[in-house]
Formats: sequence, C-alpha cells, structure tokens
Amino acid sequence: MKPPYQPDPLGPDFSQLVLPQLPDYEGPIQAVLVRYRPEPAAPAAGAVLYVHGFNDYFFQREMAVQYATHGYHFFALDLRKYGRALLPHQRPNNVRNLREYDADLDAALAEIRAAGHTRLVLSGHSTGGLITALYAARQPGIFAALVLNSPFLALNQPWPRRRLMAPLAGMLGRALPNLPLPAGLPDTYGQSLHQAYRGEWDYNLAWKPNHVFGVNAGWLGAILRGQRQVRRGLELPLPVLVLHAGRSAGGQRWQEEFRRADIVLNVADIRRLAPRLGPHVTLQAVPDAVHDVFLSVAEVRAGAYAQLFRWLAEQVG
Repeated sequence: MKPPYQPDPLGPDFSQLVLPQLPDYEGPIQAVLVRYRPEPAAPAAGAVLYVHGFNDYFFQREMAVQYATHGYHFFALDLRKYGRALLPHQRPNNVRNLREYDADLDAALAEIRAAGHTRLVLSGHSTGGLITALYAARQPGIFAALVLNSPFLALNQPWPRRRLMAPLAGMLGRALPNLPLPAGLPDTYGQSLHQAYRGEWDYNLAWKPNHVFGVNAGWLGAILRGQRQVRRGLELPLPVLVLHAGRSAGGQRWQEEFRRADIVLNVADIRRLAPRLGPHVTLQAVPDAVHDVFLSVAEVRAGAYAQLFRWLAEQVG
C-alpha cells in the first residue's frame, strides 16, 4: 500500500506526497508532490503541475489559489534534491543529466492521473521551464498546454564565459562531475523577494537561500546540453505561453530597479530563443516584473495572472 498524503508546511489547504525514486550516484532519492486541497471553481478546466526553478521550491500559496479560482486542480512538484525532497546526504540540485528529472515528473503525473485528471497543463519557472519544455518534447500528446515563466534558455554571462569558459567546464563535467563551480548569482535577487529583507514573501531560507547553492561541472554540462536542444528546435506541437519580465538589470549592489526587472536572466535571450520551442509559442512581456513573474509586486503579478488565464481560456477552454 502506498503512503497517503501528509500535512505540508504551507498549511491545512495543502498536503504532500513523497515519491520515492531509484537511487543514484549519491544514494536514495525522492521527489515530493504538493497538492492544493480545496476544490476548484466549477466547472473544472483540468489540472496543472507546476515545477520550480533553481535554488527554489514550491511555496507560492497565491498561485495555487489563482489556479483553483480559475477552475484548475493545482499540483506542484519539488524535484529531487530541492526543497521538501532534499535529503541529508545530497548536494542541492546535483544532477548530471536533465533527464534524471523524468522519473520525478512521471511519478507525479501518475498520481495526478490516478486522481482522475486527464486534461493537463504543465508549467515551469526558470530552470524548471527548461526542464518542463524538454520533458514535454519527449511526451507528445500528454499536455494540453505548456506555461513557462522566465525559462532558463541561455546562460546570462559575458561572452567569454558564455562561449568559452562555460562550455569547457561543461565538457569537464563528463569526467569530473563533482568539480565545484561558482553559481555566479548575487544575493540581491533573494533580498528583493524575502520579507526579512526588501520583499514581501515568506519562505524557507534553508531551501531557497539568498546566497544560492553552489553548482558543479556535471550540473552545468546538463544545463548546457538542454539549452543546446532548445537552440536546435524542440518542435513542440502544443500551445506554449512564455511570460517574462519587460527588461533585465544587473549589478552587485542593491538598486531599487531590482524590484521591477529580471536580475537573473537576460530577457533578450528569452525572446530570441522561445520561438525555437515550437510553432505555437505566445511570447508575453510583463512590464515591471521580476525574474519570477508571479513574485513581482501585487499590481504587476495581478496583470500577469490575468494574461495567463486569458491565454488558457483561449487555448485550453
């Protein structure tokens, strides 16, 4: 008998299900499926599975409420070695091929289907956007739509690092997957989000720290191979919505504009590469949004949700 859903840290409206996976090079593995328990507004439009980004996990209660209000059963997945699924013997985010996540997604979708949901929307943010796009390309016909929130389609690095140093490190990752590399992200993004600093959100800083988790050459190689697939073209047959900030900004020291710009990725890369996902891509810039569009200030994310559900109504019904 499989274990039942258990209480979740997000409170009584949420519950979680541990999805054990086969061991890998670090030992035992699990993913964790989170569901929003209240029934969606009738008539139900289907179910959505959301996948978080890098240095991240699912904590966005508002997202679950929004989907339920618009008729969707809501589920989110903490991938192996992230958030709820991170085990003491594991290094966060440590994978050597993005296909390692297929087992996590397969198990989550099996549970969602077992609950009677057949009309499925897949959604991913940042690294989760890259992972879900590649997964959808390998699973034609399963999803009614794909929603990507600032997908990680290219490294946001200066030309020498992006074209020379990163590919070299990625190649080294095949022989030396545990070679440590700097993640290269300042702590200003986390400062802009968490209520203990300059933001409005409350989340577990052990699972989403301001000083992001380190990465290794194996992980970078996996990311670069996935991004190379996107550049070649995924030919996704389903409708795809790509939401992104209106502009990018940068800098090591805090600036007020960081509250209304993407300071993680270059939105020009997203605009350039998103059409290579397939022939039915809708690109939608969200002015004044941050990297995770749905963590922007209230009026900005309200507009983003309105755009999202208008698009879903048109594409999914």
